[in-house]
Amino acid sequence: MSRLFGLSVIFGILMAMAGCAGPQVQRYDVAVYGGTAGGAVAAVAAAREGVRVVLLEPRRHVGGMVSGGLGQTDYGNQAVIGGMSREFFERVGKHYGQPVAWHFEPHVAEQVFNDWLKEANVPVLFEQRLDRVEMDGNRIRAIRMENGASYAARVFIDATYEGDLMARAGVSYTVGREGRSQYDESLAGVQEGSQYHQFDAPVSGRDEKGRLLPGVYAGEKGEPGDGDRKVQAYNFRVCLSSREGNKLPLPKPPGYDPRRYEILKRYFALRGQDLQMNDIMIFSRMPNDKTDINNRGPLSTDHIGANWDYPEANNRRREEIWRDHVDYVQGFFYFLAHDPCVPKHLQDEINRWGLAKDEYPDNGHWSHQLYVREARRMVGEYVMTQRDVQEDRSKTDSIGMGSYNIDSHHVQRVIRADGTLENEGDVEVPTKPYEIPYRILVPKDEQCPNLLVPVCVSASHIAYGSLRMEPQYMVMGQTSGVAAAEAVRGSTAVQSVDVSRLRDRLRALGQILSR
Repeated sequence: MSRLFGLSVIFGILMAMAGCAGPQVQRYDVAVYGGTAGGAVAAVAAAREGVRVVLLEPRRHVGGMVSGGLGQTDYGNQAVIGGMSREFFERVGKHYGQPVAWHFEPHVAEQVFNDWLKEANVPVLFEQRLDRVEMDGNRIRAIRMENGASYAARVFIDATYEGDLMARAGVSYTVGREGRSQYDESLAGVQEGSQYHQFDAPVSGRDEKGRLLPGVYAGEKGEPGDGDRKVQAYNFRVCLSSREGNKLPLPKPPGYDPRRYEILKRYFALRGQDLQMNDIMIFSRMPNDKTDINNRGPLSTDHIGANWDYPEANNRRREEIWRDHVDYVQGFFYFLAHDPCVPKHLQDEINRWGLAKDEYPDNGHWSHQLYVREARRMVGEYVMTQRDVQEDRSKTDSIGMGSYNIDSHHVQRVIRADGTLENEGDVEVPTKPYEIPYRILVPKDEQCPNLLVPVCVSASHIAYGSLRMEPQYMVMGQTSGVAAAEAVRGSTAVQSVDVSRLRDRLRALGQILSR
């Protein structure tokens, strides 16, 4: 017995010593955190430049919204989309026997990203959720995950929609809407009136007892032009199928309560017989009898006001918000399919569709990606603003181009003095093609010399409304990957990368840098 006890003590000491040593650190030249489209492209671009790269994804899929249901590409002017961004759409086109395809099925997009990463020999590690960032002064030394894994690199790229690595590295950022005066933006802040996705009938915002209906904000709207920390609405882009044998019933979410959609019921009572399906959702057709469904109208798939906590919430709270959005959007479709208040012609139409059986098989055939349209935004040495996308559209350090409208979804649903409802926050203003400066991808000089940020870039809410499109994330992702390789080879800060040389390399890779 004593011998066994002695062996147990020795074993315990050895295990404790192993624990003190901590997890083995995996070392790379470049570590990309976030398997969004921008992150996948950044990893492949860096690997093509000859450096050792790892792609770390907090969940289980790559491609972000591009493989998460956003098949109706927000491309703006197609002529300004070059480089690997263009290559992606050409690869998708090859799948469909076309030169280029801007509309596609989710699983096709994910396969393109997976093939790219495999060809470039980039290891992709899933369920790697950031726990903490280890700094050496203002430089990131390593990042540790909740599962205990640790990754060191010479350069890091934060390609998440949330900007968690950026924030934990001490980089300046903001959340919400600037006021008009901050950057002299005429479109900034609270909107006096929003034309689109608005109530075109007087819908009361209170029940019979005077209580606010679900989805109505109890606070103040704010004065026109005021800034706030409220965030434009999130949703899911929904892939349905009408093909017999490939459609599943629209799910009834746990705890479904039709009273959650009382506003829509009241709207139908006023307008229902005049409405078509495209009045209450954007019903875009995708190949093989599928859809990419997006928000449209006064109450649709956008879960307005339910996401304000998300950008800075901890992981547990984010999962609650994520699950609430799943329940809300699934409940919206279940309501349309089954509630007796829904006009028959709309109900008959929605019941032609079901979840696509061959999409998202490991996630209940529901998208794996919440549409996080905007979360944190970096505040770097240069902040791109409304002027940069409308007037001052040329940049000496341009690394790519954008062209999509300034586009923000509604931020809040409020009640007017007369008791009727108003949606607030939508901004839809055309732009012309503009150049994207390298400076918006890097933190301030003194903050972090080995971090690039191609998604939560340094931009105002208004400018981000145009920059936040997936083709531009891929443009900025490729730039970040190439710049990271340049920084590694030159042993220099990302802020000190030779931009002229970087631009030459991007041109050689087919990127469109100017008008």
